Amino acid sequence: MNTPSMPEHEDGFLLDLALRLASEAADLIRAIRARGFATQVKTDSSPVTEADHAAEAHILGGLRAHAPAIPVVAEEEMAAGIRIDTGSEFWLVDPLDGTREFAAGRDDFTVNIGLVRHGRPVLGAVALPAYHQLYGAGAGRGAFRIDANGTQAIHVRPAPAEGLRVLASRHYADDPRLKDFLGGHRIAHLGNIGSAAKFIRVAEGLADLYPRLGTTMEWDTAAPQAIVEAAGGTVTTPDGATLGYGKPDWRNPHFVCRGAV
Repeated sequence: MNTPSMPEHEDGFLLDLALRLASEAADLIRAIRARGFATQVKTDSSPVTEADHAAEAHILGGLRAHAPAIPVVAEEEMAAGIRIDTGSEFWLVDPLDGTREFAAGRDDFTVNIGLVRHGRPVLGAVALPAYHQLYGAGAGRGAFRIDANGTQAIHVRPAPAEGLRVLASRHYADDPRLKDFLGGHRIAHLGNIGSAAKFIRVAEGLADLYPRLGTTMEWDTAAPQAIVEAAGGTVTTPDGATLGYGKPDWRNPHFVCRGAV
C-alpha cells in the first residue's frame, strides 16, 4: 500500500516527534538498567531485553498516534514475524541498538528513529542514553547535539595530518578484512565500540572513519546515516554508491561511514 508523502513543511514536526520519542525511550532504558533486567536470546542468536521491548512499544505508540499515515518498520516487531507494507515513505526504528553493549554493562548503545523517503534517510533522531546525549538532523536544521549544555551544531572534521581515527564494531574487531581495508590509510588510532554510536562520533568530529564489513539491518543505520550526511559526511557501499533503503529483506550490504576523508 502506498502512503502519501508528508508535505515538506511537515518535516519539522516529524523531526521533533522523533527527537521526543527517542529521548523518552532513553529515559525508559535508563530506568530499566538501574533496577536490573533479564537478557533473552532471539531465534537469530542475538540478545533482547525488557528495555528493547519497552522502548519499542513507546516509540511505536507515539509514531502511530501522531503520524498515522506513515508506516513503521521496527526491529522487535520484525523479529516477532510482524510484516509491514510500506510505500515510498516509512519510519525505521531500532529501539535499543547495541543490546550486547547494554547487557554487558557498557555505555555505547543507542535509540534510533529514522524517516526514509524514496529510498533515502531524510531525517533522524539518535539518543545515547548512557551519555544523556540526543542527536538529530533533517528538516533544514543541519545536524545537532542536545545535552546538558544545550543544542549545538555538529560537523565532521577535516582528516588530521597525523592520521585517521577509525572506529570499528567490537563484534567484528578481529575480522581480517578490516586490516586489509585499512591498509591504504594512515591510521592514528583504531577503537572498537558498539552500536550506531560509531556513526555519531564521526558526525561530531571525534572520529573519521567507520568501515562496516559485517551484517547490519536498515533500522540500525537509517537515523545515524541522516545525521552523518547532514554533518557533512557520507555513508556508501564499497563501490561508492550511497547506502539506500527499502530493500526486500531490510539487510544492508557492507558500507563505509566517512567524515571528511
